[in-house]
Amino acid sequence: MNDILESLERTIRERRKAEPDTSYVASLRAKGRAKMAEKLGEEAVEAVIAAVQDDKAAMTGEAADLLFHLMVLLADMDLSLEDVTGELARREGLSGLEEKAARGAS
Repeated sequence: MNDILESLERTIRERRKAEPDTSYVASLRAKGRAKMAEKLGEEAVEAVIAAVQDDKAAMTGEAADLLFHLMVLLADMDLSLEDVTGELARREGLSGLEEKAARGAS
């Protein structure tokens, strides 16, 4: 499973350098980070709608779109999946309530 995400991450980083008229990733980059964040938000809303409607097929597609747009935004911020999984590993063993309280304290 991680192989496909790692492959997608490499592809996104490569396509950021392409011409905007030849690559969706490059076209998002050309529009700026705010547009990338907007697209991520749109995909999140669509995933929420699919979940509320209990539409597993739609949720699968929306979850893929959400992950893709998150990875595009991460690449723009020079962050990687490894950064995210490192943060998840740091949180492992903490309850969600403890982790949330710790963030509020800082």
